Amino acid sequence: MGGMSRRTARSGRPARPARAAAAAAVCPCGLPEAYEACCGRFHSGAAVAPTAEALMRSRYSAFVRGDAGYLMRTWHPRTRPAGLDLDPGTRWTGLEILATAEGSPFHSTGMVEFRASYRGGSLRERSRFERVDGAWVYVDGEFPDAA
Repeated sequence: MGGMSRRTARSGRPARPARAAAAAAVCPCGLPEAYEACCGRFHSGAAVAPTAEALMRSRYSAFVRGDAGYLMRTWHPRTRPAGLDLDPGTRWTGLEILATAEGSPFHSTGMVEFRASYRGGSLRERSRFERVDGAWVYVDGEFPDAA
């Protein structure tokens, strides 16, 4: 990009642009990949999640990043709400997959049970997923800890 000067860090190496550092950040979903190579490709539309678990992880990452558009696009049309009001004050801190059933590229339905932690607590959900036009979508969930 023209007009940008190359700055050198004190170590003598060129400083890394902030955008490159952000792109190389580990994905919020907990897998040891860079965001762009992991959930970022699903969020951008460059790829679709191949499994129910991959979709669940990408939806968690969308909550972390405040991407309501992706959440709505990956919600089953039958159960999708009219809109989402995400709380920008929620600080998600981690995702733990507790169990999965079906949800592979060869299934039409799947279940992922997970615990999503946030500053001040956690949420446990058993989510159901289905394929619509070949793509995994979130249907609904049960909250085992709420019973």
